[in-house]
Amino acid sequence: MTPPTDTPLPPTERLSDRLAERLRGNIDSGEWPPGHRLPTEQKLTEQFGVSRTVVREAVSRLKSMGLLTSRQGAGMFVSPRHQARALAFDPTVLNSLEAVLHMVEVRRTLEGEVAGLAAERIDKAGAKAIQQALVELDAAVARGEDGVEQDLLFHRTIAKATRNPHFERLLDFLEQYQRDAIKVTRANESMKADFMRQVRAEHDAIAQAIVKGQPDKARKAATRHMLNAAKRIELADAPVRQALDAALSGSAKARPAAAAAPGSAKAKTTPISRKTRTA
Repeated sequence: MTPPTDTPLPPTERLSDRLAERLRGNIDSGEWPPGHRLPTEQKLTEQFGVSRTVVREAVSRLKSMGLLTSRQGAGMFVSPRHQARALAFDPTVLNSLEAVLHMVEVRRTLEGEVAGLAAERIDKAGAKAIQQALVELDAAVARGEDGVEQDLLFHRTIAKATRNPHFERLLDFLEQYQRDAIKVTRANESMKADFMRQVRAEHDAIAQAIVKGQPDKARKAATRHMLNAAKRIELADAPVRQALDAALSGSAKARPAAAAAPGSAKAKTTPISRKTRTA
């Protein structure tokens, strides 16, 4: 759907990000197929009502994502489908509790297998690092902190124990989205003592299974942890859910654009101006 043009553009969103979203929409929809030559910089400037600088920044961003390829003396072209592209998510991916549950689902699928592989390949150094990460998480909670960074470190240490660097890189990328999701789950859990005890027991079960080299138990423990995290959110009282929803909504507005959602083919004809709002 083409966004309305009668409301102000949110101040946190740059025009170049908005234009990149529109151009990517043409690529994802197939209107600009692989090998298609982009309109000239001047034409894009006139079509969207923006400056040359905005056009250059938007095109540069899509090029860095692997969506566009430059050919010397010929211009900019849509990259072949088989060409490697950067992994990216919509920056507003965590704007509601439902969206957080979606991210928890992603984590459940990923971290269950990561825990199992870590248990299969665990060594003394890996075991020590996991146990130390758990100690740091407990210490953060005892100090009255939210423990978000320590929670991320705990899971990152488990990924490192798989000795597969791609798991580390993937979790490192997902952290920008997981961080907000974990803030929500931990904020919810901190409101009830029994929730906090459950979380501590679940983390301990994951760590113990990995350290003891028990892959099946580790997978089950990590998967159970994610399932229970989702249940704890679903069981949150109405006032808690409203407060968390409000916090997420504000966080999504403040989060810088890390990826553009596919736009519609029709959107390309709508001028990018400060009177355009996010869809």
